[in-house]
Amino acid sequence: MVANQTLRAPAAVRERTTDIALRVVQVLLAAFFLLAAAGPKLVGQQYAVEMFTQIGAGQWLRYLVGGLELAGAIGLLIPRLAALAALGLAGVMIGAVISQVLVLGSVVMALTPAFLGIILGLIAWRRAYRSAS
Repeated sequence: MVANQTLRAPAAVRERTTDIALRVVQVLLAAFFLLAAAGPKLVGQQYAVEMFTQIGAGQWLRYLVGGLELAGAIGLLIPRLAALAALGLAGVMIGAVISQVLVLGSVVMALTPAFLGIILGLIAWRRAYRSAS
């Protein structure tokens, strides 16, 4: 019985370490989306206005994307909403990649949202898996 508990201890420690690391990544991503993504869009910084003008869908899309990023950033900080928030932000990042490549013609600029989308997808998967077990 003692040997069985000893074998489980490293797995429990590994699980706890992974959970803490994931939480740190979520906080960092929330800060990024709040300050560097949603903020400029919602306050109308010049580069955000110009980018959405180039996209051609109108400034309403800038407000929508900024609002979704803000909601996602807040959701990443709430344990019960983290998986759904990460999934939603991953969807926004898919849209950003498509816009960068097909509309704005910049494959290089699409790398950041692609990377963020992958990280957010992993967070969504891990948090959904964690809450299911």
